[in-house]
Amino acid sequence: MSACGEESAPGVSNTSGKGNVRKCRALCGVCKRMYREPKLLSCLHTFCADCIRELERFSPLSAAREQAQSVTVLCPECDSEVELPRSGVDGLAADPLALDEVFMETLLLEKSAACDLCGDAEAEAQQRCEVCSLNLCDFCSQAHRRQKKTSSHAIHSLEELKRQGRLSRPVLCSLHPGQELRLFCETCDLTVCLECAATFHRDHRCSPTHEVIHQHGDRIRELVSRRLRPRLVRLEEALRCVEVSQEAWQSRAEEMAREIQAFAQAYTSAVATHCRSLLRSLEDLRLQRRNQLQLQRAQLQQALFDIRGSVDFAERLLTCGSEAEILSVKGVTTRRLMSLLEMGYDPHVTPVSHDSGSNICFLPQELAGQVEGFPMVGVLQAKTVDPSKCTIQGEGVQQCVEGQKCEFTLISRDSAGELMGKGGDSVLVSIIHTEKKECKVETTVIDNSDGSYAVSYTPKEPGFYSVWVCVKAQHVKGSPFVLKVKRKFQRHHGIFHCCSFCSSGGAKEARCGCPGTMPGGFRGCGHGHKGHPGKPHWSCCGSVLESSECVRSLVSGSHRGHVRTVEL
Repeated sequence: MSACGEESAPGVSNTSGKGNVRKCRALCGVCKRMYREPKLLSCLHTFCADCIRELERFSPLSAAREQAQSVTVLCPECDSEVELPRSGVDGLAADPLALDEVFMETLLLEKSAACDLCGDAEAEAQQRCEVCSLNLCDFCSQAHRRQKKTSSHAIHSLEELKRQGRLSRPVLCSLHPGQELRLFCETCDLTVCLECAATFHRDHRCSPTHEVIHQHGDRIRELVSRRLRPRLVRLEEALRCVEVSQEAWQSRAEEMAREIQAFAQAYTSAVATHCRSLLRSLEDLRLQRRNQLQLQRAQLQQALFDIRGSVDFAERLLTCGSEAEILSVKGVTTRRLMSLLEMGYDPHVTPVSHDSGSNICFLPQELAGQVEGFPMVGVLQAKTVDPSKCTIQGEGVQQCVEGQKCEFTLISRDSAGELMGKGGDSVLVSIIHTEKKECKVETTVIDNSDGSYAVSYTPKEPGFYSVWVCVKAQHVKGSPFVLKVKRKFQRHHGIFHCCSFCSSGGAKEARCGCPGTMPGGFRGCGHGHKGHPGKPHWSCCGSVLESSECVRSLVSGSHRGHVRTVEL
């Protein structure tokens, strides 16, 4: 049943006795007023009959329900879908407990009640019969006790009942006004009055309510105490566990949020410190380079001023001066011009290259150590490659085999010999045959973006090559290199025999790679004849070493059609 909240409806009391707080149960959860004809839904929540009628109806959920023309509503308290009887809201059972609560609240508000037996309106009721549910004045209460029929009834003081907060009243029949429901029809499972039992339930099994209350009450008590009460306890424990977990999670989340915020603030401070350090380093590099360029600019301007003045004077002297004038100042002019040549201000010898600051780079993924206890990334690098310090790794710069892909790696370094750690430099690799200048090898250079460059090439001819490796148009250390390209291993395509006469079975057309011949029209070699090596040899090239490389091929034709292998 609904219970009133912190705010009570107008005219409803939340206290009883001497200021004791009493929970009000006489308020409807929809209209927030005292119950008017309270009806009990199947979910055991009580609302006013008019409030239930105003609830939104649901569409039928099934064909059977649609055929039965039943109506469902949504309980405002628990959101359960409740089916109304065919007779509508009037067919719902009245809630007697809600009626008692309303009666109790009314009694508390009015503070006095009239006697239900005597006709004197001014007679104030002081007692109440629990059996008859009647309010009695003192006179009627004494008379009630003297009557034999009612002498055993329990009579209590209204003040005592008010303090207890429990007041019962008779449950009347809705069909026969004034008739109390004192019988229970076992057949219809319904409480009835005497007239209902005599008319509508004449042939039914009807018993007084006080005789069957234990049987049916025990059933409800069993469901509550043995089944639902343990489940209620478990649900309460589970709910408390969930609430405790929720509070713990909330507390933990707040704690973690504070830690994250503290970490973020500290990390942000460390990042800001690292950023300021990088900016200071960049500013120092800028000032250092600016001073260097200003000094170089001043030196060049001074050299330009000195040379221009001296050249103008010398040219004017040679153009406008007489022979005597030229000879008279020849000594001082020559010494000045020679001193200018010895001062080393010639950009042709030491070229001044354009510097756009490309040697300065920021490496955001490079580890930068720890700042205020936090690991940092991001390094400002201001290295310049020094070709004389660059090195070569791999044997591909010294030897190779014709027709095979060869590789070597160029490692770029700065003037201190340290790795550059970045790419982007101009690398040129040229491989030229030392004897055949027109024989050039195509090369491929891949920038690995880490300061190393992979060089690959495939020579097509054997011999010696000159390998030029240049960085920024300057030779690296050891360049140019001497590359030896070996000839590809040639396999023998003949047979290793003693002579062509034996291996071919005496065929005159059989030839041999050695210069030996036989008389009688034989084109190949024979034992003891002119040109025979005197030992077993290869028929394709004449080599006497069985495990050797073929040095040349037969001049013409294929010998395999005429020569068969003879085991020596």
